[in-house]
Amino acid sequence: MLNFDIMSNTKNTLLNVEGMTCSNCALGIRKQLEKKGLNDVDVNFSTGEVLFKNTINLPLDDIKNGINSLGFKVVEKETIEKKGLSTVEKKFYFSLIFTIPLFLHMFFPHHYWINNPIVQLILCLPVFVVGFLHFGKSALGSLKAMVPNMDVLIVIGSTSAFIYSLIGTIQFYGTHEAHNYLFFETTATIITLVLLGNVMEHRSVNQTTTAIKELTQLQKTEAKKVLSDGSIIPIDSALLLKEDIILVNEGDKIAIDGEIIWGEATINESMITGESIPVEKTVGNKVVGGTIVENGSIKVKTEHVGTETVLAKIIELVKSAQQNQPQIQKLGDKVSAIFVPVVVGISLLTFFVAHYGFNISLQQSLMQAIAVLVISCPCAMGLATPTAVMVGIGRAAKKGILIKGGSTLEQFANIKNMVFDKTGTLTTGNFKLQQIKLYQEIAEQEVIDLVFSIEEYSSHPIAKSLTVDLQTKANRLTFEKISEVKGYGIEAFDKEGNHFQLGSARWITDEKLKNEHQIYLLKNNVLLAGITIEDELKHNVKSTIELLKQQNINTILLSGDTKQKCELLAKELSISTVYSEQLPQHKLKIIDELISKSPTAMVGDGINDAPALTKANVGISLSNATQIAMQSAQIVLLNHKDFSQVYEAYLISKHTLKTIKQNLFWAFFYNVLAIPIAAFGFLNPMVAALAMAFSDVIVVGNSIRLKTKKLS
Repeated sequence: MLNFDIMSNTKNTLLNVEGMTCSNCALGIRKQLEKKGLNDVDVNFSTGEVLFKNTINLPLDDIKNGINSLGFKVVEKETIEKKGLSTVEKKFYFSLIFTIPLFLHMFFPHHYWINNPIVQLILCLPVFVVGFLHFGKSALGSLKAMVPNMDVLIVIGSTSAFIYSLIGTIQFYGTHEAHNYLFFETTATIITLVLLGNVMEHRSVNQTTTAIKELTQLQKTEAKKVLSDGSIIPIDSALLLKEDIILVNEGDKIAIDGEIIWGEATINESMITGESIPVEKTVGNKVVGGTIVENGSIKVKTEHVGTETVLAKIIELVKSAQQNQPQIQKLGDKVSAIFVPVVVGISLLTFFVAHYGFNISLQQSLMQAIAVLVISCPCAMGLATPTAVMVGIGRAAKKGILIKGGSTLEQFANIKNMVFDKTGTLTTGNFKLQQIKLYQEIAEQEVIDLVFSIEEYSSHPIAKSLTVDLQTKANRLTFEKISEVKGYGIEAFDKEGNHFQLGSARWITDEKLKNEHQIYLLKNNVLLAGITIEDELKHNVKSTIELLKQQNINTILLSGDTKQKCELLAKELSISTVYSEQLPQHKLKIIDELISKSPTAMVGDGINDAPALTKANVGISLSNATQIAMQSAQIVLLNHKDFSQVYEAYLISKHTLKTIKQNLFWAFFYNVLAIPIAAFGFLNPMVAALAMAFSDVIVVGNSIRLKTKKLS
């Protein structure tokens, strides 16, 4: 029976928050909640979840109001799950309607109506109001928390351009010179493009779902309760009590942890333990809720219910892993805390030095200061990450790789350890004959013929795999009588009356031989042969492991399977580090140790992998995996038969991060070069706006290049 050492829970409070777009947003919320006296505060901007312990019994409304005052919005879970356009998407599409004609005005002569200052003001005003309200509250909140985010720059840049244009409209309306001061399209474009980036982020976040809901659904299993009079009634597994007796038939999921009191069965426990071969169990053996009876029928007396079950404890492990998952910081946001005050300081310094140091007119000094803000608008920085992420995720999707959110790309590109589960991940789950050891004078071909011909009559998963593997190698033999012996295997009698037995070690009496093979063949109670089987490797596993090692990634095997099987596989694949016979809590502990030293990715497919997949910096699952593994992972590989997708996903992530760094380098280089030029008055706002647009073209163009770039 599986045992979990779970720490006792202190009640956690979970809030869902809209409006977080970067790690600085999360940092601002965390700082405020810690100042209020809350403990174990964990804020994850990518999932919109805020988790904390309220040991001081602070009213929940006060906590919510504090978060809302920072420019975010505490919402109900049901609100998040509603379909339709989100708030930020509505704002983007609304702004886009007015921004397009504004942006196109530069392609028309000055006398066209679209170039009329009042028309441009009317088109810009709705976008400016939407942007100011959307970004302004967040910017103000970040300043209150003393963690300025990108929204501060957006508000300063767009507002400066708007005020500059408004002053030009009022002061020079009706003159040809007015057109030199109209940058309403800059204001609208800044707001709309940044909203577009937020939309991309929002859609990525929506794909990153937690595994808690899916795990909870597994607990909602209907059981067949056996009453004292022998009658059977269906009952929700949540209503079962200790000492209740349930009937589990072939194909049913075992609803609860307990002990078999009647019957025998072949039980698939791979989803919980990672053991590749189904386990034969009979009276007195323990069973685990969530596992499946593949053959046989049993009655189980419940021993653990509610939070005591293995599955319930796995849920707690996943919750704990999610709570402790490190927050992701985007490169642009890491610099924004320094960039914002520096740019504002340069702008103010420009005004005072120009006006008071060089006696430049008040208007010109003001315009130079505003030009600094316009040229340093973070438009390119706002596009640097989302455009590269969009292209990277799109390229991955074409290769059959689903990546949940752009932050995963950055995390995956930086990994140093790649941890693999065994069964269903590196292997297919289809068994084949590996070796036959003869104990009597008999031809190996005769053993193959006997195994094939007898296993054809079995519905056991191993038997099915072996018959497929041997069908082109074996000759079919006929028997007078064949019957299945539950818990043992199959026995057959030929025309001469010979008695053949094929199956588990229960057939033999020699204790020394019982652990040598998985299958034994006997004739007239004499051992003829021992058969060793192996789980078939997936396509391109060896080459993928080798390519990952060439990228200086440490490859690790972490499995619930036996030590012997794991070491044999690791030797075949040249994997130096092996952890075998690991239960979910052990896997989680190992992953925790690995990520404390260096970034780690985990590739798995079973329920037992869910906590480890969540805890790892990047969890990777396969499309044929359990729903829980897929929900826990950040990357899902659709072609589960071709393992090379793991390496393909890594290369795409690596080059996407490289593209983001190139984009950000250009964005900052542009600002470093352009700001001094604007500060010295050599750059009017029109040229500044064009330069800013040019920087956007370079950033977007570099991102698009990722679509066809050769990866290596």
